[in-house]
Amino acid sequence: MTTTARVLIAADKFKGSLTAVEVAERVTAGIRRARPEARIEALPVADGGDGTVAAAVAGGFERREVEVTGPLGASVTAAFALHGDTAVVEMAEASGLQLMPPGVFAPLTATTYGSGEVLLAAVEAGARTIVFGVGGSATTDGGAGMLEALGARFLDRDGDPVPHGGGPLIEMVSADLSGLDERLKNVEIVLASDVDNPLTGPKGAPAVYGPQKGASEEDVAVLDTALTHFTQVLAEAVGPSATEAARAPGAGAAGGIGYGALVGLRASFRPGIEVLLDVLGFAPALDRADLVITGEGSLDEQTLHGKAPAGVAAAARKAGKQVVAVCGRLALDEPALKGAGIERAYPLTDLEPDTSRCIANAGPLLESTAERVAAAHL
Repeated sequence: MTTTARVLIAADKFKGSLTAVEVAERVTAGIRRARPEARIEALPVADGGDGTVAAAVAGGFERREVEVTGPLGASVTAAFALHGDTAVVEMAEASGLQLMPPGVFAPLTATTYGSGEVLLAAVEAGARTIVFGVGGSATTDGGAGMLEALGARFLDRDGDPVPHGGGPLIEMVSADLSGLDERLKNVEIVLASDVDNPLTGPKGAPAVYGPQKGASEEDVAVLDTALTHFTQVLAEAVGPSATEAARAPGAGAAGGIGYGALVGLRASFRPGIEVLLDVLGFAPALDRADLVITGEGSLDEQTLHGKAPAGVAAAARKAGKQVVAVCGRLALDEPALKGAGIERAYPLTDLEPDTSRCIANAGPLLESTAERVAAAHL
């Protein structure tokens, strides 16, 4: 490369230690120490989960805040991002595990009601396209709470609203989506997720992700039964499309909120990183780059299945660009990396093998790692 090498940093967060913005800042600082003449462009990325709004704001979107209902029913402040008539909404901002008190879980009763309130706020702000990033949820309610916030009604045998959460859905006898906010008909909603699970069954939301939200084996069985019942009642209300949507890719995302978006909001499903790269203007930034640096906290098998670094590397390889990755830990061998389009990966554990110290000192270690990258590739 020339002495004026152009570097694009397009990395996700290092979960538990650095945000995607902080990763970009640290990598930039390390490269500048080794190659002060390099031209560096930072484009923090996300795959639809927590950090998606922050990535959009770093990419030039305006941050908006709104008071909404949290997963346990208490009020929380949630942010969304707006640019023109496009909004980026992150369900974790209103209904995420990050909002739960330490050690507290509510697998049967946590609600997505606040996510619906954020969607409504985006519509009221003028959004005509909403990228709805789903991941990191505390909930497994099939998106029932979200739809209720948007005007749907779910009633029990006494004609009362069904209580919040996935568990109580077993009590539902009727569903009415006719009250959904009329403005939603003029809004395109893109469901952005890094998972393509169906709603129920062995690969469904309760079985695969319920335990992460504190669900016991018994809770998983209760939730799977309740969500199956939910789809049956919705099918009586809106027809067979409700049953088909439960089997569609992404229906099981974020505790089934993907299902609620697909069946109630006519959302289209796309891999989260693909959507975010489009929204953030990745293609023109890629054109300007000689070297692309991507990464996330752990490069492992999950990375290869829809996570941000794999999406960045795929797009960069298609454009004929060199790609390297930085990460906290590396659990992929060289053939797997090269198969994903990543020439080489640089884990922080090369410099600090002790995991706890590595996490605690991730920032300085990442700067030193970026120096190594610059020395080897620029």
